[in-house]
Amino acid sequence: MKIIIVKDSVEGGQKAFEFIQSGMEKGAKVLGLATGSTPVTLYQEMVKSDLDFSDMTSVNLDEYVGLSGDDTQSYRYFMNEQLFNKKPFKETFVPNGLADAEVECPHYDEIIATHPVDIQILGIGGNAHIGFNEPGTPFDSTTHKVALTEATIEANKRFFDKAEDVPRFAYSMGIQSIMGAKEIILMAYGENKAEAIKATVEGEITEEVPSSILQKHDNVVLIIDEAAAKLLKK
Repeated sequence: MKIIIVKDSVEGGQKAFEFIQSGMEKGAKVLGLATGSTPVTLYQEMVKSDLDFSDMTSVNLDEYVGLSGDDTQSYRYFMNEQLFNKKPFKETFVPNGLADAEVECPHYDEIIATHPVDIQILGIGGNAHIGFNEPGTPFDSTTHKVALTEATIEANKRFFDKAEDVPRFAYSMGIQSIMGAKEIILMAYGENKAEAIKATVEGEITEEVPSSILQKHDNVVLIIDEAAAKLLKK
């Protein structure tokens, strides 16, 4: 893994954008995108850039089950507001939160298969989840319906009016699908991510630490601040 330590999320977004720009110059056509607060500064860099994304395709990691794309708490709405409405893409894919799992999961796997991801953007949870792949998720998983852990629900409740409004399930790209990307950029900021980053970089490769599988990928960049890096061996 290549580790880049930045002073804050703003610089982190700038660094991640440089990788996307470089990848596009080398012919990248498909971006795997993430939601949450971590990639926001990256999307701000993309929006204010003069890069043209109209020939690019995006494939998002996940979506809450039970939310429509026009729900203000859905990840489709988030992506539209943060990026797609401001920088049009050729195609944008986000799981359909209103579809049945038996239909949506194989459908999304087909989307991923026909649009292989060149550059995958990841955040990481405090429990080392990537996408919504919680601890214990099989490494060979493809798109699946996930029961969110209480820790993840607690972390996400800040985005909702009240805790009981947080969806309990999500559709998520699987770990095998994430590992299929040609390049992976994982961003993490803050002391609350330090243990997860240490386990990702230096820990045992185990399904109890979903992000630890990234040790087996040939092209991973970690963009982290000093607080997230504090437990790494110097």
